[in-house]
Amino acid sequence: MNTPATAPQRGPGGIDQARVPWVVGVSGASGTPYARAVLTGLLDAGLPVDLVVSRAARLTIMDETGLAFRDAHWREDLAGWLEREVGDVRHWAAGDLAAGPSSGSYPTRGMLVVPASTAAVAGIAVGLSKDLLQRAADVTLKERRPLVVVPRETPYTRATLQHLLALHDAGAVVLPASPGFYAAPKGVQQLVDFVAAKVLDAIGVEHDLITRWRGELGGAR
Repeated sequence: MNTPATAPQRGPGGIDQARVPWVVGVSGASGTPYARAVLTGLLDAGLPVDLVVSRAARLTIMDETGLAFRDAHWREDLAGWLEREVGDVRHWAAGDLAAGPSSGSYPTRGMLVVPASTAAVAGIAVGLSKDLLQRAADVTLKERRPLVVVPRETPYTRATLQHLLALHDAGAVVLPASPGFYAAPKGVQQLVDFVAAKVLDAIGVEHDLITRWRGELGGAR
């Protein structure tokens, strides 16, 4: 017997008040597997996601996976990238500065920028808002919502270090894509999952991506 769907509660402007997503911004830095793992973790936890993929990130996804990410076919392309059903994901084009996450009145739980290029880090730190990813991150900070920024670059210039410190001082969690090895990883995916696990830990999302430290040397081997 099918249960009738409950109509969403809509407030002013037609916003679904029952849906409060995490915004995930994917920038052009190398490291798109980190974004894939974080998105998978959020969806596995049953959480809604608003997704923003920058123009540069589309090139990086193509380079690192051979897959296209197109606005007109985003659901199909995202399902191919994640290798799963997409679930409760809403996509916003990177150039859409009138999108929901561009306004503080649009309800979100917070935002994750993964991976974060040095250009994205700089733009967010100085409030440039040159695209939706940067604007949504700026809104997240001004509304005092959680912001996790995952830089994937090495080494860092002085300017980037200053931008990261500015983000820290503004209330963001700066979480470099630096995997640990105490869980005795057997392959690259486990290293990716370690970073994704730290991102999910930072926002209080339960997962089973890693073997946690138990206070015993060599316990994961």
